[in-house]
Amino acid sequence: MTVTESNLPHGRDSLTEDLRWRGLIQDSTGLDELRELLDGGRATFYVGFDPTAPSLHVGHLMQVTTARRLQLAGHRPLLLVGGATGQIGDPKESAERTLNPPEVVSGWVQRIRDQLAPFVSYTGENAAQPVNNLDWTGEMSVVEFLRDVGKHFPVNKMLAREVVKARLETGISFTEFSYQLLQAHDFFELHRRYGCQLQYGGSDQWGNITAGVDYIRRRGAGPVQAFVTPLVTKSDGTKFGKTEGGAVWLDPELTSPYAFYQFWVNADDRDVIRYLRYFSFRSREELEELEKATAERPQARLAQRALAEELTTLVHGEREMGQAVAASQALFGRGSLDELAPDTLRAALTEAGLVHLTELPDVAGLLKESGLVPSTKEARRVIAEGGAYVNNTRISEVDATVGPEDLLHGRYLVLRRGKRSFAGVELRR
Repeated sequence: MTVTESNLPHGRDSLTEDLRWRGLIQDSTGLDELRELLDGGRATFYVGFDPTAPSLHVGHLMQVTTARRLQLAGHRPLLLVGGATGQIGDPKESAERTLNPPEVVSGWVQRIRDQLAPFVSYTGENAAQPVNNLDWTGEMSVVEFLRDVGKHFPVNKMLAREVVKARLETGISFTEFSYQLLQAHDFFELHRRYGCQLQYGGSDQWGNITAGVDYIRRRGAGPVQAFVTPLVTKSDGTKFGKTEGGAVWLDPELTSPYAFYQFWVNADDRDVIRYLRYFSFRSREELEELEKATAERPQARLAQRALAEELTTLVHGEREMGQAVAASQALFGRGSLDELAPDTLRAALTEAGLVHLTELPDVAGLLKESGLVPSTKEARRVIAEGGAYVNNTRISEVDATVGPEDLLHGRYLVLRRGKRSFAGVELRR
C-alpha cells in the first residue's frame, strides 16, 4: 500500500472533516488541536487490541479501518497487541473476565498481529510498527508499578468511570480495576519511545484513553491528543457483529469468507449507509452518489453489495470475494455451481442448512430430510407444481432420484424450493 495524494480525502474536506462527516469522531480532547495534528503534517498514532480471543471480529473493523485511513493520509500507525493487558482484560459491566493462561495469550498476540498486517503498510516513510505492551510492562516490579505509575492516579477519578461504578455493588477485583493504569502507561511509553502524539479507540475506551492523556501530562510530557469512535449499533436492537451462529470473525477458519460476505449483504437498509461511511474507502462524492442510487432503488441492495464486496476484498482478498459473489448467484440459479470451490460451496450450504446423509433417498425424501418441506407428501406436491430443484435443475417427476454422478465435488447436492429457499446435502460414505 503506497501513500499518495490520491489516497487523501477527495474534494472539499480535510482529513479531520472527512472523519467527522463519516461519523468517526464521537469525542476528542479538542477538535482544534486534533485538526492541527492530523491536517498539519505527519503524526504518530496508536490503537490497541487486546488478545482475548484467537481472532479479531467485525466489531474491531472500526479501529482497523480507521488505522488504515489515517496511514493513507500520511500518518504513522503503532498497532499495539496487548500481551500484558490481554492477560487481564478491560472490565466488563456484567462480571469478572476469565483469565487466560499467558502462553495462550502469547499465541493469540501473534495471530492477531498477522491478521492486522494486510490492513496497513510496513514499508515507507510512515511505515506501521507492531508493538506489544508486555515489552515494557513485563519488566516492571510491583513496587515500580505502584511508585512510578500508581502515584499519578487519583482513586476518586478511577471510581467515577462508568464501568467501575456499575461493578461496585457486585464487586470488581483490583486486577480489573488497575487496567486503566496499564493502558495509560502504554500511551506514556509509546510517547516516550516512538513520539506517539495520538491515541484513538472505541467510545467505551474514553475513560481509559483520557486517563492516559492526563497521566502523560502529570509525568511532565506531551501534549498528546485523543479521540474515540462511536459504538457501532444495529437499528433492530441486536448486537452488531453477531449472527445466529455467533460472532463474525475476521479469521476465515472461524467465519468463512462467504459468511462474512453475507453478513454485509444482509445489512439492514436503516444501517447500511452509516456502515458505508464508517468502513468504506470510497470518497465522499462516491458515497453520496451510492446513497442516492440506493434510495431510488432500495430493492437492488446496491449499498449492501458495494459494502460486502469492498470489505470482503479487504479482509479476505479478491479471489475469495469473487467466490462469495459467485456462490450467492449460483445458489439461486443465476450462475454455475460447478465453478464454486469445494470450501466455498460447503460454507454457503452450511449457512443455509447442511444435512449429512450416508445414503441418498429420492428427491422427495431429500427435500424432507433437508427441512425444506415438513413431509414427503408436501415434497411430492412441490415437485408436481414445478417448485423443486436439485443443483439448479427443475425436477418434474415426483419419483425422481439422484445418483453419485449428480454430486458436486463428489459429495454435495444443492436443493431449492421455489426461488429463495435452499438447503444442502452432504453425502458421507
